Amino acid sequence: MRDTKADHTSRTASCDESTTAWALAARGGDPDATDRFVRSLHRDVVRYVAYLSADPQAADDLAQDTFLRALGSLHRFEGRSSARAWLLSIARRAVIDSHRYAAARPRLCDTDDWTLTAERAQPTGLPGFDDGIALLDLLDALPDERREAFVLTQLAGLPYAEAAEMSDCPVGTVRSRVARARATLVELLTEAA
Repeated sequence: MRDTKADHTSRTASCDESTTAWALAARGGDPDATDRFVRSLHRDVVRYVAYLSADPQAADDLAQDTFLRALGSLHRFEGRSSARAWLLSIARRAVIDSHRYAAARPRLCDTDDWTLTAERAQPTGLPGFDDGIALLDLLDALPDERREAFVLTQLAGLPYAEAAEMSDCPVGTVRSRVARARATLVELLTEAA
């Protein structure tokens, strides 16, 4: 006998009604209903998280995390949607959280000299610590108003109008102070070279 789409839809709806009823009973504290709820959807959750994570090895752990989250928040499940839909949305969040956690975690490197690998991974051509100290020394040599205008516009990236508002002076004055600060910094760098 051939399985029609209508038969499949009918069986899925019946299964969803059962799992939703078990979830609601589990919410009330029925341990048998909790077991039936977990068993009825475990395979679906494992398949779903394996698909989303693209890591079949992590599927069991993600499914376990999903059920732990679901059972911990079962008291909030009201049955407005099917228990399957509710559980799969929890599974989706578990996979997303897993990806976020993995992205924030340091990666293992199988190399003997990890410091050399870390140094090679750093961007080159950027100012280093010594350059930062030298810049601070150069900025300290500027008069206060010029330093403030230069730092606000060139280092903090504020527009001249905002820097003028913060400094309580006209925009033209800020532009002049920045130009003079640049000229002084160029002179100081030329002398140091």
